[in-house]
Amino acid sequence: MRATVMRGSLAVVGVIALAGGCRTQAVDTGGKQPPRADGSASPAPSDDAKEPGAKKPGATPSRTPSVRPTPPPKILMARGASGGKVRELQARLRQIAWLFEGPNGKYGPATTKAVEGFQGKRGLPRTGNTDTVTWARLVRMTHTPTRDELYASGGQPAAKPDRRCMTGRVVCISKTSRTLTWMIDGKALMTTDVRFGSQFTPTREGVFSVYWKSRHHVSTIYHTAMPYAMFFSGGQAVHYSADFAARGYNGASHGCVNVRDEGKIASLFAQVRNGDKVVVYW
Repeated sequence: MRATVMRGSLAVVGVIALAGGCRTQAVDTGGKQPPRADGSASPAPSDDAKEPGAKKPGATPSRTPSVRPTPPPKILMARGASGGKVRELQARLRQIAWLFEGPNGKYGPATTKAVEGFQGKRGLPRTGNTDTVTWARLVRMTHTPTRDELYASGGQPAAKPDRRCMTGRVVCISKTSRTLTWMIDGKALMTTDVRFGSQFTPTREGVFSVYWKSRHHVSTIYHTAMPYAMFFSGGQAVHYSADFAARGYNGASHGCVNVRDEGKIASLFAQVRNGDKVVVYW
């Protein structure tokens, strides 16, 4: 009787435990899933459930797209470079007041500093090198330099000699290239930069001859020094000009042909004779 009551009590406790959600001790079912409360069989666990993190068969792994870094702009010119392109760079920088000295075709400290300033003002990396981005921005802001802008401080190549310069002893002077070339029988022996008169006191053009030389001449009209003067037309002469040496093409003569290289004008003065031809042409 007591054993029967005990078995009934344990059965009641088991039912209460299941109803209350408590876990009972696992029972070996031989690898089979225990039946659900409604009597149906529980589904078998999937592979994903068996191995956390495992990928489904045939699934393609996702890939994060790689981002290629943007290459830096190509450097066109940098410190130490020289040539016509550097001269154009310098002339364009002068147009927008980033460079004040005349173009010389040499990428030196002044040009580097000017490029840095231009870059910084426009939010570009201040490298001092002229890369493709810097150059494109500068070109958009400026115009193609004229010959005078490219050679604002001189150094321009001499123009093709006038045909009247090809025979005899000739001081051949080109207004186009602003150069004087000393020639004998068509051969150029010396070339130097020159400056001419203003529009109010223009240098005459044509064929002349040297008629008087004056080593330490002083103008009787303007009372200015005219060393190494070689007169060829009235009061107009080829001579050394300290003003041209100091100010370059920012000034002008009163009609004379100014030379700023004292060494060259001294050499020319020693070689030219009275009667030698002078040709001034465009």
